[in-house]
Parts: sequence; structure tokens; C-alpha cells
Amino acid sequence: MTDDSKGSAPGAPGRSGFFAKVRRGLFMTHTEILEKLGTAVKKGLGFDESVLEALADALVGADVGSETAGALTEAVRERASGSERADLPALRTILLEEIEKLIASAPRPARRADASPYVTFLVGVNGSGKTTTTAKLAGREKAAGRSVLLAAADTFRAGAIEQLQTWADRLELPLIRHREGADPSAVLFDALTAAKARGTATLLVDTAGRLHTKKNLMEELAKMRRIAAREVPGAPHETLLVLDATTGVNGLVQARRFVEAAGATGVVLTKLDGSARGGIVLAIYRELKLPVLYVGVGEALDDLVPFDPSEYARALLGEEAAVAPA
Repeated sequence: MTDDSKGSAPGAPGRSGFFAKVRRGLFMTHTEILEKLGTAVKKGLGFDESVLEALADALVGADVGSETAGALTEAVRERASGSERADLPALRTILLEEIEKLIASAPRPARRADASPYVTFLVGVNGSGKTTTTAKLAGREKAAGRSVLLAAADTFRAGAIEQLQTWADRLELPLIRHREGADPSAVLFDALTAAKARGTATLLVDTAGRLHTKKNLMEELAKMRRIAAREVPGAPHETLLVLDATTGVNGLVQARRFVEAAGATGVVLTKLDGSARGGIVLAIYRELKLPVLYVGVGEALDDLVPFDPSEYARALLGEEAAVAPA
């Protein structure tokens, strides 16, 4: 599902829509960063240690993470020493360029594999928005003209199956489901069988929310991965880790474990509209080496938008959207 990440599916918001929604969600983040830097910067006195300390503090406060904040501050220190200007706009420009460098150095999203069905697992902890994200991705796939099958493999959370069924009905998409408490692997097997028989292009699997510390649940996820690989070569082709942006750097602990145990290949960051700490994206890129593929900025079906690194960096620092050349 990453082949059209730079474009827009029919009915999906374009680049300007991404910037408007993400900037709105990151308003508190860039306001806090700029307020702290504006207080520290004294025009004409240079970027002294107090300014750099304020920068590191502002980045940590935005949940960039201490390691990433330190790396960015050091990069700014090197750049600022030779800067002719020593005001807030100059500092913001340097920081923006360093953030863009950081993101550019991370792995690129993989191209969509030539597989039918293309199997995507959605994993994460309870409350991260996995089921809603599954539905939103299904909507994007349908809008792109691909056939979609949903699998309700979250058989543990009360109401999860019915929640996905409601979305499936709304989207007019088929859903493979068992009763609550059933074996998730059995649901997956039936969904894989159905997808192959119907020639379905995309199979989206909503897995049960699980704490990264629960070994038995992680082993169950590993079992599901083995079943998928046995039934469809290369499956799961994509494993998306759904992270709640409001958890901030605590989400990094979860993410590391899911990368190890579930083979996460990318991140969907939800609830970015309700977070004052949107810097978590930078920590994901630098410390986890995972690309952020989508961000959730609201409850509506089209409030899941493909991640645009450059426009994110600008939104994080309160810059205006870049104008694409004619």
C-alpha cells in the first residue's frame, strides 16, 4: 500500500490537504518550540550555549527524544557557528534543514509487492486506533480501485469485531469474522483462503491489541505471520505498527518490541491532531529506522493521510507549505 504514498487516491486529500491538517495538529508543538527559542535568542549576540540549551529542551519537550534532540542540537551548533545571522528565523531555517536531512537519511517505504492478495497486518497496543485505521486504509484502497477484503482477527477486545463490521458495511466491503474469543489464526486462515479464491487485491488484517511485554501474545502474532507466509508467498507483505501520537516517546518502547517480534515495516501515527508532542516522528525515523507511512489527524474516513516528510518538517516549525513548481 505504499506505492501511491506520494500521490492521492480518488477522494483522498492531496498535499495541500496534508499540510493543512498536520499543521493544525502540530500547532501546539511548533508554538512551544518557537516560544522557547524566541525567549532565548537575542538578536546580534549569536547562538550561545543558552540558546542551544533552550533548543534541546524544546525538542525534548516536543517528544523528539533525548538522543535525537541531542543529535539535532549538535548539528545546529556546527551550522550556527558559521551563520552570518543570529536571529530566530535563521535558527528556524537551520533546524528545518537538519530535520529534513534526518528524515531523508531514513529508509524509504518499500514499493508495493506484486502479490495477490497483498497482505497487510495492523499491529499495536489497545487504544492506538488499529481498527479505525484498518477501515481508513480499506477506504483508501477501494478509492484507488483495488478490491479489498477485511479480516477481523482481533477476537479478544469486546466490540472489536462489531466495530470493524460497521466499517465494512459502511464501505460496502466484505469481512471475514468469527465469534468473539475465537482463534485469531483461524480467522486469518479463512481470510487468506477467501482472498485467494476471490482474486482479491488487498487483504487487511486487524490484529488484537497487545502489550509489547506480553510474550504469549507476541508469540501468537509470530504464529499468524507463519500462517500468512505459508498460504501466500512473502506474506505479510507489510506490517504496520499503529502508534498513538499522544503517548509520545513512551511509544518508542512499544515500537522497538514490535519491530523485533512482529517485523513491523512502517508506522501509522494516529491522533496527531490531539498531540502537542508531534516530534515523536523524528525519534521514529532516527532511532527505529522505520518510515512513517500515514498520519491520522481526525475521526473522518479521509483523515488518514499519506505522510509527507518535507511538509511535516515545515508544520513542526510553523513554516508555510512549500509551493510545488508549475
